[in-house]
Amino acid sequence: MSCPKCIEGFVLPGEPSGTIEQDFQGAYHASPSSLSASETVTSNASKQRAIIFLTDGFGLPLKNCKIMADNLANRLDCEVWVPDYFDADIQDVPPSCLGRPLVPVDDLRTPDRASKKMSILDWVKFIVFTGIPSLPAFIHSRPSVADKRVTSVIHFPLSCKRFSLIGSKFINLLKEKKQYEKLGIVGYCFGGAATVRFASTDLVDAAVICHPASFPTREAEVIRVPTSWACAEVDIFWPHSKRLQVEAILASKKGKETYTEYEFKDYPGTAHGFAARPNLNLPEVKDAYEQAFEQTVEWFKKTLV
Repeated sequence: MSCPKCIEGFVLPGEPSGTIEQDFQGAYHASPSSLSASETVTSNASKQRAIIFLTDGFGLPLKNCKIMADNLANRLDCEVWVPDYFDADIQDVPPSCLGRPLVPVDDLRTPDRASKKMSILDWVKFIVFTGIPSLPAFIHSRPSVADKRVTSVIHFPLSCKRFSLIGSKFINLLKEKKQYEKLGIVGYCFGGAATVRFASTDLVDAAVICHPASFPTREAEVIRVPTSWACAEVDIFWPHSKRLQVEAILASKKGKETYTEYEFKDYPGTAHGFAARPNLNLPEVKDAYEQAFEQTVEWFKKTLV
């Protein structure tokens, strides 16, 4: 479900410059600004491709995702969309859950270096003050439900049985109204695990996964698009042993029709959440955050052409 590390982090400086688009299910929409012209590709390419940004458990209320989407739009000269997948048009959902992220922004806590261990007291505080109060939101936005708010009618692979058939939602809306030729997807934490699932479909053309939440390793067996992975040194959700298993699965496809390009980058001194909620006061975390962002930019420049 979650852990104390999932609610740690900092708020990024600055203010978002994009807009909330009600015609696109309340998604945040970031467009490239003229200030980025010296770093970007052609304007024609900006109309042909777009990025879907899947947030961590804080969702749209934490402005970090919007600021990062703005920066991605400028660097890649394309539109970036951040869907509100913690909201939904579901009649039988308690009003207290509608539109609520997994973790309220007020519960954001300051992380330390990767070497800091979680104490028993940390876990007790998390369970009592965050875990139990957030349980309805976790149920309301469990992966099999939240995925439906992002995507269209998908037959997920048999290795992901709980994601068998999904109703019409955000990605189909984008494809229908915007007619992009290429779609990239990047996800962090909760959104990182969802990105793994979407990378196993033909809905997107490339993916970046940053310190994902826990997911069944078998889901990596059916990935069908190029993937780039940004990995924390200490990650209670996705430990190094799991990362090695996934890399081995992708490597085993070399020479086969199912092979897709991939890369893994490890960031020393970091913990789960560093690429989305970094403590910029820690030099190694600040550097890792910036490098992971550059990793994302370069991957999409390479794969969405």
